[in-house]
Amino acid sequence: MRFFCCLLLLLPSLALGEPLRVFVSVLPMKTFVEKVGGEHVEVRAMVQPGHSPAVYDPTPQQIAELARTRLYVAIGVPFEHAWMKRIRGANPSMQILDVQGDLPMRRLDEHHHEDPAHAHHHRHEAESGLLEDEPDPHVWTSPPLVVRMAGSIRDRLTELDPAHAEAFARNHDEFVRELEDLDRDIRTLLAPVQNRRFLVFHPSWGYFADAYGLVQVPIEREGKQPGAKALAGLIDQAKRERIRVVFVQPQFDRRQAELVADAIGGGVIAVDPLATDYAANLRRVAQHFAEALRP
Repeated sequence: MRFFCCLLLLLPSLALGEPLRVFVSVLPMKTFVEKVGGEHVEVRAMVQPGHSPAVYDPTPQQIAELARTRLYVAIGVPFEHAWMKRIRGANPSMQILDVQGDLPMRRLDEHHHEDPAHAHHHRHEAESGLLEDEPDPHVWTSPPLVVRMAGSIRDRLTELDPAHAEAFARNHDEFVRELEDLDRDIRTLLAPVQNRRFLVFHPSWGYFADAYGLVQVPIEREGKQPGAKALAGLIDQAKRERIRVVFVQPQFDRRQAELVADAIGGGVIAVDPLATDYAANLRRVAQHFAEALRP
């Protein structure tokens, strides 16, 4: 009985040592928060493996779990536009960190498409949930931008859990060194590449391309597949520029990408911007780009 009473007295202090509960939108963000927070955070991602953040619906269980969450880290992926009001409503006291913050955002449709039919645009809601003049949310594909995001994560975790400020600062500095090594490795891999343009089905590699002097040419535009005329123009452009590979995201249907690859006498390579193993994945992606873009 005495032991049981002592245990009850200890429970409040044990609760104080619980990790900070954090929800994020996509799996790479889970990796970033875990890198900075270490053992002092418990992180869950909304978008589960194999799902697309363009059309994801959080589960009732996830909405319920938000009630016990201290921090939600938002990145601006499409499902958040539709669900943010409900996410906030699940826990009004939960803090929300928008890691886009002061980052230099690009537009989702920023590329050098040569089809004159795209010279003028009208604002409309795309099938992907994004509007054509909304920011491209895929900022995590650029390691230099992740360095800046890591600082925002460190600062907010420190604000919520000042007792572990030193650990957050130490973890942050180590993570930044890893990101700088990754950035250096990617630059080395891509330095010899001469043809800097690549075909991609869904335009999720714009920030990666901007960081390393590449140009993505999307097949899909504003969440929609191209019509016959636009597709023919795209194929002609790829042939002129000797583009032989179409990159696809595993979460999307690859049939049209395969049609384009057949038409240009090339192949399809899957590259996943949503992988959890962030650094290893980006090194693999850079290797794929380096091999595909060789003359």
